Amino acid sequence: MKTLIKNIGLLAGISESTRKEGPDMGVVHCLKDAWLLVDGDIIAGFGGKSVDESSPNAEETLPESDLILDAEGAMLMPAFCDSHTHVVYAGSRLKEFEDKIKGLSYAEIAARGGGILNSADRTHSASEEDLYRQSMERVLEMMAKGSGAIEIKSGYGLNTADELKMLRVIKRIADSVPAHIKATFLGAHAVARGMSKEDYVKQVCDEMIPAVAAEKLAEYVDVFCEKGFFSPEDTDLILTSAGKYGMKVKLHANQLHVSGGVQVGVKHNALSVDHLERTTDAEIACLKGSVTMPTMLPGASFFLREPYGNAKGFIENGLGVALASDYNPGSSPSGDMRFIMALGCIWMRLTPEQAFNAVTLNGAYAMGLSNIVGSIAKGKSANLILTKQGFNEIGSIAYLYQTPFIRKVFLKGKEI
Repeated sequence: MKTLIKNIGLLAGISESTRKEGPDMGVVHCLKDAWLLVDGDIIAGFGGKSVDESSPNAEETLPESDLILDAEGAMLMPAFCDSHTHVVYAGSRLKEFEDKIKGLSYAEIAARGGGILNSADRTHSASEEDLYRQSMERVLEMMAKGSGAIEIKSGYGLNTADELKMLRVIKRIADSVPAHIKATFLGAHAVARGMSKEDYVKQVCDEMIPAVAAEKLAEYVDVFCEKGFFSPEDTDLILTSAGKYGMKVKLHANQLHVSGGVQVGVKHNALSVDHLERTTDAEIACLKGSVTMPTMLPGASFFLREPYGNAKGFIENGLGVALASDYNPGSSPSGDMRFIMALGCIWMRLTPEQAFNAVTLNGAYAMGLSNIVGSIAKGKSANLILTKQGFNEIGSIAYLYQTPFIRKVFLKGKEI
């Protein structure tokens, strides 16, 4: 079935690139008075006028279609690409929210048995069916807010059975929704209760990774490379083990300290290194010329009242940046990528164009999906957001960050 979307005031995010870096981060190619044709689940074609054309062109002949949708002058853009989430979990951590208000830090809460270990206990107690039900509610909410590609991590299992349970839930979600879902094994999220770190790292390498690989449940592997959790040496061992099974790397790095995580991630050709609240010139130098996408999580900075990543400095040094939600129960309980874009502008001083690229094409790259989603290009998946009237400039998305802006969301060519 062919669907024609006509009278598009602004068709935003046109790009054949796989990622944006340096000055190109500030460029969003657009057409005005545009149209776009969806054939089945892909973008079959589009057209319109250059945004700087002052004189009208001759009326363009629109392609034939089975269904016509009038955009009524609104904006059509790629769906958001959220490359870092932890949305498979049970229960909530409301009590820890109250502890944060009282002044306890993330590290202090973790040291008292809260944080990741708290979620691990709740995940262990939940049945697979209940875990799936709770997690699906979050994914459906994210899709309704415009996310069309979502990475989901395990990491609240901390033993082989519960990590596999989480990953099976992620697979069920991927089979149940039209969004593109990527699964990441994060067994090394924290050290399980009652184990030494050395024994736990050995279990991750010798037991968990082979079990995950045997069931083909995760494409990526991740480690929380951070002081008090897993050292660069631990991380190197785990990533080397996962590499033997063909798993690609996505890495937690430099959230609480300058941990050395960026360097070990780049060594293993990580697809992304994520968090980066604390970095130096050494991390920038290490990332230059690499395949690794620096990914920053302003939702966690906002919720924890921690520093924001130096996105502006990275871009000024020729790097690209992705922004992701880090949707999780303890440090960023939101999957609203429009809010993440606004935080990028307001607190990280990104231009609206830079933030737009960070939550679309670069987010897709950080999931290994930028040849499929993240921009308007012929042959890409028709993951699209049609805005309401009045949202026909890139900056309006972040500026009016609480005004409802979505009229329709299309994933794989179908309205959700």
